[in-house]
Amino acid sequence: MTKPHLSATVLSVTTLSLLSFILSSPFLTHALGSGSTLAVISATSTVCGVAASQPSQSITCYRRTPIAEIITVHPNVSFSAISGGSTFFCGLRSGGYAFLCWDTSNFFFETRRVYVNNTALLQNLSVGDNQVCAIVNDTSSVNKTGTVMCWRGDGNASRQSPSEGDKFKSISSGSGFSCGILIENYRIKCWGNNAIAREIERGFADMIILNLEVGGLHACGVNSSGVLVCKGDNSFGQLNVPSNNVLEYSQLALGATHSCAIRRNNGSVVCWGGGGEYNVTEIQGVFFESIVSGSNFSCGLVSRDFSIMCWGPGWPNASGTRLPLGEVLPGPCVHYSCSECGLYPRSEKLCSGSGNICKPCGPNASILTPLAPTSLPSAPPPSIAPKSSPSNKLTTGLLAFAIVGSVGGFAGICTIIYCLWTGVCFGKKKVHNSVQPTITSAVSIGGVTSNNSGLNSRSSTIRRQSSRVMRRQRSGTSSKHGDRAEEFSLAELAAATNNFSVENKIGAGSFGVVYGGKLKDGREVAIKRGETGQKMKKFQEKESAFESELAFLSRLHHKHLVRLVGYCEDGDERLLVYDYMKNGALYDHLHDKNNIEKSSSVINSWKMRIKIALDAARGIEYLHNYAVPPIIHRDIKSSNILLDANWTARVSDFGLSLMGPESEQDYNYRPTKAAGTVGYIDPEYYGLNVLTAKSDVYGLGVVLLELLTGKRAIFKGDDNGGTPTSIVDFAVPKIMVNELGKILDPRVGPPELNEAEAVELVGYTAMHCVNLEGKDRPTMTDIVANLERALSLCDGSSHGSISSGRVSIVAD
Repeated sequence: MTKPHLSATVLSVTTLSLLSFILSSPFLTHALGSGSTLAVISATSTVCGVAASQPSQSITCYRRTPIAEIITVHPNVSFSAISGGSTFFCGLRSGGYAFLCWDTSNFFFETRRVYVNNTALLQNLSVGDNQVCAIVNDTSSVNKTGTVMCWRGDGNASRQSPSEGDKFKSISSGSGFSCGILIENYRIKCWGNNAIAREIERGFADMIILNLEVGGLHACGVNSSGVLVCKGDNSFGQLNVPSNNVLEYSQLALGATHSCAIRRNNGSVVCWGGGGEYNVTEIQGVFFESIVSGSNFSCGLVSRDFSIMCWGPGWPNASGTRLPLGEVLPGPCVHYSCSECGLYPRSEKLCSGSGNICKPCGPNASILTPLAPTSLPSAPPPSIAPKSSPSNKLTTGLLAFAIVGSVGGFAGICTIIYCLWTGVCFGKKKVHNSVQPTITSAVSIGGVTSNNSGLNSRSSTIRRQSSRVMRRQRSGTSSKHGDRAEEFSLAELAAATNNFSVENKIGAGSFGVVYGGKLKDGREVAIKRGETGQKMKKFQEKESAFESELAFLSRLHHKHLVRLVGYCEDGDERLLVYDYMKNGALYDHLHDKNNIEKSSSVINSWKMRIKIALDAARGIEYLHNYAVPPIIHRDIKSSNILLDANWTARVSDFGLSLMGPESEQDYNYRPTKAAGTVGYIDPEYYGLNVLTAKSDVYGLGVVLLELLTGKRAIFKGDDNGGTPTSIVDFAVPKIMVNELGKILDPRVGPPELNEAEAVELVGYTAMHCVNLEGKDRPTMTDIVANLERALSLCDGSSHGSISSGRVSIVAD
């Protein structure tokens, strides 16, 4: 990142400390044109909020004229931010891939979808009086990330936009113009057809501005000293800040002729300008989470009960009264862990279990959580952890840059030397097919597998950064046998399986054949018996897989992992005993000829398929985040996801699993020869011999695509002469052009209205999971959050059908 322009060559220690403090404390400001969970539409006296404590974060509006009424906008669709103008407002869908606008002067709130793009995600939505702007986060083009796109109020592209070479940290809009903070040097740049834009830009000159908001014909921002600075028109005293102590204000809301702010120390509001008409006596003693302004009135989110209160001359006869909107979110529900500063109080309830509201960071920080950049997803595309803002820890970054650069260069040299010395860069690759037997029964355990062939290839899709700092806990002994694994004799297990008869054979796993049986005490079990070949290589592979499964499963106990009952070692014999999974492998239900025609199958519902995906994801998340050391499965596939009598999914077959080091830094880079199953193996792992937890994420992504399409990981397509085709190459291009509906498994049928967004969310989550590079894939925590939300969406009562053009419940 280019170093910001500084007015002095050397900053004092005091200035550096203050700057660091400011940057760690979010100065969240909301103006006539900035995205928030609240929006004011001035001309129609309308106030909208993103609903809290609901299955979806939909938009609810209160319109005072011509008659007072409550209007709910798309109750089954979730939004992360809304912003209001003169007669219309816009909402950014969770995930940032689309935004819609509504004309509030129309009796029915006419809807217009302005933008849809699955690679160029949007953030920082900003609506002025008759224009809309947003910052682009385009993962397909680094050069476009940070650029700004603008539209007119009619939804058509606007010529009033900054140059393509300008990259912005944040933007805000006023009357006929917009301004933003440049990433490169933290200076202000404005654009638009109003001459005041150039005056404001000149007024801020070379100041370092950390946050900026625009309202009407003026703008205010917090400078590097923590002081509020306002520039532009002052006809009504809107620039005359009543007091201006360092770090006094946590938020701003700017109207056409007035300005308001929340005091950092207690959450009370002070307003100035507007010819003295913005007296706040009616809201004295009320404390706010956030505030927004229209041209002639302001509204705030009350801390005590998350209700909305408005005041000002544009809200006559009702100032200081609560609006009948119900609870409104104090910040967006995001689908990543709030690892840096923790969860906002009541986060789970406010998001109704479908996301988190993150607490702000820094001492005396504003209560409101900042709107995170939408680089993944938790809604389609999956909301995923935000990219670090350039302002975050600016001073620390400047001071550490030289040190980090030196260490990085030295580490790079060491890596090259190590790579050449050990030969891992040129090591041979082995694709282990996990025996790949023919399935003889739908009942299985320990990794029933399928005959697949072929390799995956695809281009990188939407970039998504992931964040995970989860508290790990030890799950039991790491000794070979564990304290819960029983030791059986070979005679006992032979008796349980009718001497390992062909009739008892139910499949095969990573090192042997699986048999169903019943122990003498009546327990139904599945017994995996290692192959009894005499060749040393076979024996070594069998021994390694046996030791892996026994070591891992004896210390892992989770309802979404297959439970190990016991083991047997007798001469060359190696056997493992598991709980019996009555409903067999997911693979069988999706692909076995005996099940393909069963349209009434239990798993032939979108809700059940999403539940199975969520169960499996939770099991893998446990391995990655809670096992110490963490465990990488290495062979995630539908035949290793088994279903018990209650149709609860469990991950099985740990014969190829490896332990990872407890160090988070070391965990992400582990040179090892590739192993896994074709069609599911991570292409980055196969190509570079570098194993990470994201290799399991790739395998799960393929399973999600199987659940959506009903096709095998590698299948022979009818439209290409029977050539083997990867499900990734088949499905991802369709998802990227919003044609998921065309490839959904016809046995399940079109999703109902309440299921459509859930299926779309699973599709986008799968697309992220199979990104070429591991760093672009979500973490298992992100995936679990998305699938939890998808499952909750299926519980709605609305009915409808899926569009043939895209999986969406939003009308154009």
